[in-house]
Amino acid sequence: MKQLFIKQKVFSLSEKFTVKDEQERDRYFVEGSFLKIPKTFSILDAGNQEIGVITKKTFSFLPTFFVEVDGRDAVMIKKEFTFLKPRYAIEAEGIDVQGNWWEMTFDILQHGQVIGSVSKQWLSWGDTYQVDILDETKEHLIISLVVAIDCVKADQAAAASS
Repeated sequence: MKQLFIKQKVFSLSEKFTVKDEQERDRYFVEGSFLKIPKTFSILDAGNQEIGVITKKTFSFLPTFFVEVDGRDAVMIKKEFTFLKPRYAIEAEGIDVQGNWWEMTFDILQHGQVIGSVSKQWLSWGDTYQVDILDETKEHLIISLVVAIDCVKADQAAAASS
């Protein structure tokens, strides 16, 4: 099992943050496209190679996010039409998220098998999430999906405040 930590900087206008390992070494870098349409987030490894891209669909009735992992379309996160609490569906072959992803406490399953889990660290400056990767062959998918869920949450918060 591998543990990684996603640490977002509070008040970051450039929308950049890092993913670190247990020894505080930078493992991945997440960079948002500042004032660009469509809105995208690129995930780069320590060798500056792109391992994931999250793109928000520009013109759609309900917010939709596409997640590309290692150059292939992997996941789509789409808001469902509801009158009460916002709800999103994750569409990907064999991928399911169980738990409370609004609180960043959930498991990631593939074909019913837990491949990763996420928990929010409460005593930290800014949002910090611990990501436990149980299937290391799925590391890029897990990191990309967690970043995408965080993007969805940020988008929802921005929409609610405007």
